[in-house]
Amino acid sequence: MACLSGCASTGAGHVVSVSAEALLEKAQAREMEAIRAQSAQAQEEAWLHCATLAHDAMAGEQAATKTAAGLLATQCSRAFFDLVAQGAPVQVKAGRLLLGALTLRVEFRGMPDSLAKSVYLEPADQVSMGPLGGARHHRAGFGVPMVAFSLPCPDRPICRLYTPEGVFRPATLWLEAPSGRDPHDDAPVLVVQNPLLRPGHIDGPNRYALAEDVSAPFAQLLERTRLKRLAWWGMIGGAEIGKRSGLFLLDDYDPNKTPIIMIHGVAGSPLIWARLSNAIMGDADLHRRYQIWHVVYQSNAPLLVERYRVQHYMDDAWRVLDPGGHAPARQGVVLVGHSMGGVIARLLCAQSTPDVWNAAFTAPMDSLHSDADDLATLKHVFEFKPYAGVDEIIFMAAPQRGSPAADGLLGRLVGLLAWRHIEEMAGIMRIATENPSAIQPAIESIFQAGHITSITSLRPDEPVSLADEKLMPAPGVRYDTIAGVMRGVKPPGDGYVPLSNALLPGSATTLIVHSDHKVPNNPEAIVDVLKILREHGHPHDVVSAP
Repeated sequence: MACLSGCASTGAGHVVSVSAEALLEKAQAREMEAIRAQSAQAQEEAWLHCATLAHDAMAGEQAATKTAAGLLATQCSRAFFDLVAQGAPVQVKAGRLLLGALTLRVEFRGMPDSLAKSVYLEPADQVSMGPLGGARHHRAGFGVPMVAFSLPCPDRPICRLYTPEGVFRPATLWLEAPSGRDPHDDAPVLVVQNPLLRPGHIDGPNRYALAEDVSAPFAQLLERTRLKRLAWWGMIGGAEIGKRSGLFLLDDYDPNKTPIIMIHGVAGSPLIWARLSNAIMGDADLHRRYQIWHVVYQSNAPLLVERYRVQHYMDDAWRVLDPGGHAPARQGVVLVGHSMGGVIARLLCAQSTPDVWNAAFTAPMDSLHSDADDLATLKHVFEFKPYAGVDEIIFMAAPQRGSPAADGLLGRLVGLLAWRHIEEMAGIMRIATENPSAIQPAIESIFQAGHITSITSLRPDEPVSLADEKLMPAPGVRYDTIAGVMRGVKPPGDGYVPLSNALLPGSATTLIVHSDHKVPNNPEAIVDVLKILREHGHPHDVVSAP
């Protein structure tokens, strides 16, 4: 048996183990030394010895000793980290590392490949939950919950599926005595372990559940993002959100977990999903089943163009994550769409019809003359089939039959500003110029009056939208509707989408909540989504809320 910090020599060449109770007493004495110490180095040494001695005591047999040792090892590990960190994140990498005045050996246990070899550590309880409405999902246990973060990797295809702000993951930290396996390495060990992949720690005959905080990494990401400002600029043609567009993994990819793909609305961003995503990750059973993916897109283009863009981002992600197309994650995919994102989700699961084409053109597609790339884009925009693998959609405040607000001043302003920055529409305009007799008069007049954008395509009388609103999810795709109603709004609705335009016939369930247009932030709506996800993939009764 290897001798750690809890051993003593008899002087006759024999080594005997010190009892767990004696080790705990020594650790408690070291704790008092640390509190009374006058110098930072003396404090560091005392906290370190307190943590390692208490960790060794965790292998004891007595329940009271095991519990007290685990608590003290955690407290002393935290005190040591706070002392060397001095309120700032600490950069660590595997191997020997000088922290404060002491040399330790850092061990990463089960940490994900999405993190760089060198990561920054910050205590999870120092991260504000403001971006998440104050909701922190954490679990008590052994070790110090941390946020481990790094810049995204640059050298693998999957790197482009990580958020540009960086990679933020939960970790749990503690200190151990040298293992004794290497006689030339007597440095204490700073352990950084992934509590999601390895939720427990074994010390002797005892197993300890790790403390974890799954909200802090997400909150830290939200604190650093510029998406809120970029989203509004993107709606009127700002290029930065376009550069950020794509599908991004909130979790590390797991080929056996069902993806929940969240699609925001006009002038929106994944920030609208903050509270819902946090609630899903904070539910241990759901987080074991699901992985969350966020779509970012520049919301300036018409609906069919946005559907094409989002499909392209999803296709790109699958080519990276599952090039063979055989992962279980390909099946049972859930789409969650807010506002125009809900309409996009419906169109992603629908089959195009000639009526949609005929609403814009008077001649067959193969009779048009133009640049080959422009014609190819046009074909992708107007001809599509249900996206493979999706079997559930959750609509949240989705204007399935348009929104009268799109006819207002903002809609007209966006129409004037945004259209010149829509690459796909520029190609369609070139086709229209070269084939003037093939364009429906109503579409031609919209081009002339204000051009077609995301806002104009939400007008209830826009011809193409009138045709595509009849496209329903394919058979076998279940869909649920959640809509908002504000007091005093006439006609009833959320202030942007009338209730009658948000309700969709055939919904498995319909829930109406008292909310403005930001329905995904509504607590009742979040509870309903969690319920739908728990039942997803299992037989259940259809329930409709009044």
